[in-house]
Amino acid sequence: MKHQSHNTAPEERTAVLVAVSSKSQSESKTKEYLEELDFLTSTLGIKVLKHFTQRLERPESSSYIGKGKLEEIRLYCAQHEPDFAIFDDELSASQVKNINNELKLNILDRSLLILEIFEHRAQSAQSKTQVELAKNQYMLPRLTNMWTHLERQRGGTGTRGGAGEKEIETDRRVIKARISFLKDELERIDKINLNQRKSRTGIVRVAIVGYTNVGKSTLMNLLTKADILAENKLFATVDATVRKLVWETIPFLISDTVGFIRKLPHQLIESFKSTLDEVSEADILIHVVDVSHSTFEEHIEVVNKTLTELKANDKPMVLVFNKIDTLRNQINEENAKLDEMQLEAAGTLEDRLKGLEKIYTNPNTSVAFISAVEKENIQELRAKILDKVKAKHMQIYPNFVLYEV
Repeated sequence: MKHQSHNTAPEERTAVLVAVSSKSQSESKTKEYLEELDFLTSTLGIKVLKHFTQRLERPESSSYIGKGKLEEIRLYCAQHEPDFAIFDDELSASQVKNINNELKLNILDRSLLILEIFEHRAQSAQSKTQVELAKNQYMLPRLTNMWTHLERQRGGTGTRGGAGEKEIETDRRVIKARISFLKDELERIDKINLNQRKSRTGIVRVAIVGYTNVGKSTLMNLLTKADILAENKLFATVDATVRKLVWETIPFLISDTVGFIRKLPHQLIESFKSTLDEVSEADILIHVVDVSHSTFEEHIEVVNKTLTELKANDKPMVLVFNKIDTLRNQINEENAKLDEMQLEAAGTLEDRLKGLEKIYTNPNTSVAFISAVEKENIQELRAKILDKVKAKHMQIYPNFVLYEV
């Protein structure tokens, strides 16, 4: 156990991270996922002490990792006393129980970690209700192993009855009742929001989407001069924010939505469907991408997959490659290490951006390259957004006469 300090400042919480590199997931991909898990953990204010990985055909059904690796982690935890062991995949109830029996500390999986972050970030009544619903749905099948005293209650009796099981049944009924109440509450909120969205008919609607932490809120602030939280943290905002703009006498609504991420808990996707209606019902999408990230192509795929699930993948889109200032610095650092022949083969930033524009531009999608932080190429982006807004506005009001400002 950690010793309590006499200092009144809260003690920093610490964790070890654990992942399995399986037949379906390469070691390099596992390392990348762990780095993202590390970022998620630090977003919740928890310091990561060490990463543990194991190469297995598939995760162990009983304990996720093998006995040898579990013992290695146990010895490390006994010496360094972390508060949490956090696993990169969703764990079953029996896996949590078996791991906890060995490590004797708080066990989180990726899903529960993301739920905790959403719980801290939620501001509106709707998002708080959505997160609470998702968390209760996550916890319900795992109740069996939440009572650490349960085995002692059963010990030596040879029966399945007892106070522990009665407490579980009581908790299960309470949680089911709470889930039912929260679903009813969300329906009530959804009806209010639906009426609000109906009142917006006749005006073009634009939604900003993208992987988490790509600069959506920073861009929203730039385009609307709003004061929306923009931090270098995952899920800095989980509430949809809607603003009205008027460009060249054309009014339109623009909304910033929750970021997407790999392995997003399905409970959250279900609970946040109503918030994502801002995406489903938008006329135009602005898909923001962090072009400096090493796997931005996969981030694009994750977002596109989610858009397909929301039946929003065929909307007119401006694909915005953000953070070109960071990419420029990366390329300059890389090129500084190359000789003349290698330098010619590597190409410049402009070469790379032209290649991306060629790949991703299509009749439905315009491509823009910006730095939201440095305010680079923002006017060009505005022009591309306005082109799409004008086209949609003219569909709604074919007799509209545009007056240039």
